Amino acid sequence: MKTSWRSASLVASAAAVLALTTACGQESPPPASSQNVGATAGAGDVGSIDAGQAGGGGAQAPASPADTAGELNVSTNAELGKLVTDSLGLTLYRFDQDTAEPPASNCEDDCAKTWPPVPADDATAGEGIDESLLGEVARADGTKQLTVAGWPAYRYVKDVNAGDVKGQGVGGKWYALNPEGKKAQAADQPGLSTREDPKLGEIVVDGNGMTVYRFMKDEAWPKPVSACTGACLEKWPAVSPVAFDDTKGIQKKGYMTFTRPDGAEQQTINCWPIYTFAGDKAPGDTNGQGVGGTWYAVRPDGKPVGASEK
Repeated sequence: MKTSWRSASLVASAAAVLALTTACGQESPPPASSQNVGATAGAGDVGSIDAGQAGGGGAQAPASPADTAGELNVSTNAELGKLVTDSLGLTLYRFDQDTAEPPASNCEDDCAKTWPPVPADDATAGEGIDESLLGEVARADGTKQLTVAGWPAYRYVKDVNAGDVKGQGVGGKWYALNPEGKKAQAADQPGLSTREDPKLGEIVVDGNGMTVYRFMKDEAWPKPVSACTGACLEKWPAVSPVAFDDTKGIQKKGYMTFTRPDGAEQQTINCWPIYTFAGDKAPGDTNGQGVGGTWYAVRPDGKPVGASEK
């Protein structure tokens, strides 16, 4: 990577996970987590997830191009707004199961064939790219992967033309990167909002319009606890933290995040953990409603649609 990039070691106090400042039942939302931009994680911090877990649909095509990023630029998509692209105009993505503080990639092996990591060695900041947000992370194979605001960057093998965004929302875990390192989302679409479903009534949707669900085996009090782990998360991806000021129509009381057993942060509504469903393929789908008698769409106050509270 160019020596002009920001290179800073992690400071223990900045790397520590912020304690939850809003208890269940209180009115004010928790403060947004700070990002330790450009910090580098060691190879030992890199986990492994296969292509199926990563929502790659089993594609096994080799990365192309595999060994270059070149000048990074900003392109504008009609629906998603500003996106980060490489020197060929290919969209860069981030993975919800990675971490930015500290930067670490959890996409290895088959996953990395479907989602080739963007190399950091020759990447430079072009127009619209803040050089201070660029960094690198060491992968398990010793290579250096580009990071944007701490998030490891990838391409998607099914994107073959400049401007393609076929990886957007895949598996409920993969999202195009905007120039600030955040998830790209539909223009003017809040991170969480509501819509009126003809059968279910008013329900919560994410920034891509995908239905949000609750798991009846979870707990909310005295603190949020998720009972969906391991293979469950492949079908029911946890919703990552969304700042309360990036929501519309969502109840403020009990709006907080919590730390899952794997260290990832998950959003709650009224202290209940929330998820999306891998079986929902398009905005408006509600294929997860009633699955197993334990999964239900969520109302703005956190209550499940069509199920009784515990």
